[in-house]
Amino acid sequence: MDASSSESDFVKRNYRFNFFVNLMDGGFFWLGYSCIAPAVILPVFVSHFTDSKILIGLIGVLANAGWFFPQLFTSNWVEKVPLKKDFPVKVGFFSERLPLLLFPFTTLLVFVNPVLALSLFFLMFSWHSIGSGIVAVGWQDMIAKVIPQDRRGRFIGLSSFIGAATGILGAGLVAQTLDRFSFPYGFTFAFALGGLAILTSWIFIAQTREAPSPGRSETVSLTQYWKSLPVILKKDVNFQRFLISQGFITCGGMAWAFMAVFARQKWNLSDGHVGSFNIALLVGQAVGNLVFGYLGDRRGYKIVIVLSALASLSTLPLALVSPAPELFYLIFGLRGLSTGGFFVASMIVLEMSVPEIRPTYIGFNNTLLGLLSMVMPMFGGVLADISGYPALMWVSMFFALVGLLLISMVVREPRSLKDQNIV
Repeated sequence: MDASSSESDFVKRNYRFNFFVNLMDGGFFWLGYSCIAPAVILPVFVSHFTDSKILIGLIGVLANAGWFFPQLFTSNWVEKVPLKKDFPVKVGFFSERLPLLLFPFTTLLVFVNPVLALSLFFLMFSWHSIGSGIVAVGWQDMIAKVIPQDRRGRFIGLSSFIGAATGILGAGLVAQTLDRFSFPYGFTFAFALGGLAILTSWIFIAQTREAPSPGRSETVSLTQYWKSLPVILKKDVNFQRFLISQGFITCGGMAWAFMAVFARQKWNLSDGHVGSFNIALLVGQAVGNLVFGYLGDRRGYKIVIVLSALASLSTLPLALVSPAPELFYLIFGLRGLSTGGFFVASMIVLEMSVPEIRPTYIGFNNTLLGLLSMVMPMFGGVLADISGYPALMWVSMFFALVGLLLISMVVREPRSLKDQNIV
């Protein structure tokens, strides 16, 4: 029996166990993340310290760029390591989970020094965001190893659905807590609950059973690795088009770093009222995870990206014409639907490459998104400061529409290319 057959048998024997423990990891992770909610809770938290739209937009920069940007820089490392679970488990505890456990303590420093409290908050969130990006390729490659291709969509969809469903309960508790307790105690309790759930998720992922891979035998220096990247990109025209469309779609999301604060200021809403939008976000995300997960397994992930981009684009004109704050429940619900879809559809990159260089493809895609995620929310903050939120949303709509047209018209579904023996 060759090595590939032996590894395939190992995956089949442990599939149900790995499906369960990683399902629980995803469920508890999203429960914890719903308690800090970078799209809703954290902008409101920062708005208690400052009216600066640039600082509020910095949350979106850190959340997206921290996750995406480091990935191409770690791909060479991931390709060498036999056990991919070492990244989310051993490295990830310190780089990704620990700062969230320390989060609640930063809120209490408000009474000592508000500037120090805000500075430490951004330091901890930067630590977590960048740390999650460092382990992201390893986690995705681990999932590709332990979950068969025809089960990945439903795995991602179901784990995120469970996380969003439990997150709805967490978001409801957070909304009540923020209204019941004065600042900053409500945020202290919310962040503590989030940290506990994130720690629980780590305990589950640590149980993953993974067979060691041979790893890359030859030693490739970082310089050699970087020189090989343009060659890989030049050979794969479909991947080039995919990256361009992803770039426009990412730019189209820059207004979302400000949506919660926009609603709060426009309607003079309480923290708890704005926090309740997170419930709608999670409901939409839960539906998106479940529906798009099964759709992706059956039809491929391109159609999932198209539908998710359409849902995200529709939120911007709705926000502009909204006659009452109640419409923002629909707006956040649609955004959640798109977020769930985009997360599920990230599996498309796993199908665009052979396993040996799969981490490079993952890193290529996600680092590009990271670069844009660093720039666009800050650009959005400057634009909003100069011209107001409506101008920001119109510019976002332009980028989102271009991205939607590109992904629809020029990008081919990877499975259809394989069926035709094109790749």
